[in-house]
Amino acid sequence: MTERVNIGRLQVARVLRDFIEQEALPGTSISADAFWSGLDGIIHDLSGRNQELLDTREDIQAKIDTWHDAHPDRPIDQAAYKAFLKEIDYLVPEGDDFAVDTQNVDDEIAWMSGPQLVVPMMNARYALNAANARWGSLYDALYGTDAISEHDGATRGGGYNPARGAKVIGYARDFLDAHFPLEHGSHRDVAKYVVVHGRLVPTLADGTETELKASSEFVGYTGDGLDPASILLRHNGIHAEIMIDRSHPIGKDDAAGACDVVLEAALTTIMDLEDSIAAVDAEDKVAAYRNWLGLMKGDLAADVPKGDKVIERRLNPDRRYTSPTGQEFTLHGRSLMLVRNVGHLMRNDAILDESGQPVFEGMLDSVITSMIALHDIKGDGAYKNSRAGSVYIVKPKMHGPAEAAFADKLFALSMEHLDDSPLHAFAQLEFFQFNQNSLAMHSPGQIALFDEYLLGVILGHDKTKPGSRDQQPAFHSADMARNG
Repeated sequence: MTERVNIGRLQVARVLRDFIEQEALPGTSISADAFWSGLDGIIHDLSGRNQELLDTREDIQAKIDTWHDAHPDRPIDQAAYKAFLKEIDYLVPEGDDFAVDTQNVDDEIAWMSGPQLVVPMMNARYALNAANARWGSLYDALYGTDAISEHDGATRGGGYNPARGAKVIGYARDFLDAHFPLEHGSHRDVAKYVVVHGRLVPTLADGTETELKASSEFVGYTGDGLDPASILLRHNGIHAEIMIDRSHPIGKDDAAGACDVVLEAALTTIMDLEDSIAAVDAEDKVAAYRNWLGLMKGDLAADVPKGDKVIERRLNPDRRYTSPTGQEFTLHGRSLMLVRNVGHLMRNDAILDESGQPVFEGMLDSVITSMIALHDIKGDGAYKNSRAGSVYIVKPKMHGPAEAAFADKLFALSMEHLDDSPLHAFAQLEFFQFNQNSLAMHSPGQIALFDEYLLGVILGHDKTKPGSRDQQPAFHSADMARNG
């Protein structure tokens, strides 16, 4: 039976209380009394509305079921069905166009386009692997998958297969030629890469010196310019790094000494508290929250068995380079991490409200994950997740604008409760209902907008805030509708 502690009107599982007060709150400048008082208020102020929204779901679903029972013929009369859905407010009128400027958005959200991972928060090793997937070996990815065929003796089984390795290296050189072409020749023919007076100068096997067709794609290097350990390239905002080591088992047989090509891969990762896990009680929630805390503080670790050994896995550090002009700079070594909260539906008995009912889990997630993110925002962790000072919350399964507006209110109250520092919350919203609001959500979509007014904007209300269009992107409803 769960041991509980009475705090105000709440009955809190002791394991959760101890985690919050002994592990999560220290370093945030928020007192335990203030935290519990604020959470108490949010739960008791919003739970009634949350239940009303769920009752509306049930009512709409019952009407839809009844309609289908009464109209068994196929095909369905689309015009009649659409009229019915409008009548029961499943489809709602489209609002006016609007625009919103955003601030404090990281480049991975605002400008960069690349892969996003989703990983269960309760598994520390998986979470670390995903966060560290920001950079990955192209050679490894090609060698171990069917991207490279096994024809002509290029099989994957057993030890290293030189025939398969040659195919991998050829593929990687073709990749470089496609995205970072040389003025003359091919990367297949490069015998040496050097940096001279801020320029990348590849030397071909015949002694000819060449350069990139787009010299601006060379953005940095490591080691000595005349004998670099790596060459950093950038195309469409995404980096690729040619690793050079003539003592490496692969590099020693490569004309240029290249032993790998490392690509910037998973720009963002959703740390999931919802569909990919089953957190059914306080112990489960604490396990997941503890991993999020470790990610935000940068000290999460996991032991990984490797044969007869055990290695410790941690977050990768940032990557350091020298620019063509000789200036030192760093690149983010990890995915930008978002946290996926539970939706409006589920309850969890980690906390009971004043009537003894398990509280809505999404409320716990909103307040606790945002509070934990303060460790990153305040900069007291080993690494920075958001360099813009934001926490990114993925809120799933929104059944229409009323539920989205409720999430808006929940986020606003959570930020108000926690905001003794510049904490900004963004939401990536997953809409489940087909509706005709001003974002034209004709299929389940996702959109990032700014903190407490993000859903007010969706509904067409004039709640935008001033922002620099030169620094951050402006979202316009018409563009979003076109882009889905």
